[in-house]
Amino acid sequence: MEKLYVVGGNRLEGDVKISGSKNVTLALMAAALLANGVVTLRNIPRIGDVFTMVDMLRQLGVRTKINGENIVEIDASNISKCEAKYELVKKMRASFSVAGPLLARKGYAKIPIPGGCEIGARPIDFHIKGLRKLGAAVNLEHGYVEAEAKKLTGAYISLDFPSDGATQHLITAACLAEGKTTIHGASAVPEVVELSRMLNSMGAKISGAGTQVIVIEGVKELQGVDHTVSSDRLETGTFAIAAAITNGDVRLIDAIPENCTSTFGKLIEAGVKIDVMPGYVRVRNNGRPNSVNIKTLPYPGFPTDMQQPFGAFMSIAKGTSIISENVFENRFKYVGELMRMGADITIDGRTAIVKGVPKLTGAEVAATDLRAGAALVIAGLVAEGRTEISGVDHIDRGYEKLIEKLSAINASIVRINDDEKHEYKVV
Repeated sequence: MEKLYVVGGNRLEGDVKISGSKNVTLALMAAALLANGVVTLRNIPRIGDVFTMVDMLRQLGVRTKINGENIVEIDASNISKCEAKYELVKKMRASFSVAGPLLARKGYAKIPIPGGCEIGARPIDFHIKGLRKLGAAVNLEHGYVEAEAKKLTGAYISLDFPSDGATQHLITAACLAEGKTTIHGASAVPEVVELSRMLNSMGAKISGAGTQVIVIEGVKELQGVDHTVSSDRLETGTFAIAAAITNGDVRLIDAIPENCTSTFGKLIEAGVKIDVMPGYVRVRNNGRPNSVNIKTLPYPGFPTDMQQPFGAFMSIAKGTSIISENVFENRFKYVGELMRMGADITIDGRTAIVKGVPKLTGAEVAATDLRAGAALVIAGLVAEGRTEISGVDHIDRGYEKLIEKLSAINASIVRINDDEKHEYKVV
């Protein structure tokens, strides 16, 4: 089993290039199933989830290849299968998003109920209700969702919660439906905006992306496109917090500050200096942060994916912070691991009371999900001594070249196999 070994105490300094967005790349890859032609995606992150999606598309008979470092080409002109394999879908929730495009193109889809990070129930009810509204017959049996429709028909869909995944999924399903579809209560995240922009470049007619009401006028066919993926706002936030907790001075190259306003706002409230410059964002800090209260909310509120990294940051703050998790009910699993490192945190339902301590100490800890892994790496960067982090596969799902990027800005971090442990020496 692989582990990350982090030796804390180094001040992060230098430049980090932010990779393409994980979440938007997965949505765009699923949307490529709608095209009668080649979809070329540039600036994709080379991470576990993207490779899983490549495998899934290939399993569906879609010609998919990765060219060079960060380019994927998808040609779904011919789709030979409409059933996804469980061993792929269980790895990540985003894999379910191929159902809508398969329905739109082929009239049938059979997809296992998806897996992914264990951060909450995350039911697929919104997806299923939306597909049914569009005219699909949907059945759930033996762990599979089976959907069929001779044709999809535009409809009015109201989401009870602005789910990012359901909004993206239903947009793709509606693009080739007959007539107009209106999604009320839609997610306004930047990933929805970018997905809609690419689909419109392919010939779709989507308006309202970035608001709570999105309208899709169905078209008969979509064409291929060449699209460059925007930078990852969650990786941006992760590196900003890493720079801040180490009293560092880091430039985040290609960061998009307008997509990170809530995260940056809380960092500034904690005393961190953030300068927005052409082509990069500079993050600086000096001293322990001020305690800050956060509540996770749908975009543009504070993102649930930044709650765990920010919790690590607040664990060494001056004073007490109150963190309220309003999106996923199981997103405090990382707290027990931080407490092994000396953090003083009390959980009360969906609220964490974080009493800042002067220092953390290295310990053996385990990443329980993607962002929990990021939080433990951040904590390890400032902890006294060595932190050993297992569950590296969770981190690999969402961060491209994390070890290399951190090492380049003065972090002491290595990846090592358990059987090599005896050879490792702290330097």
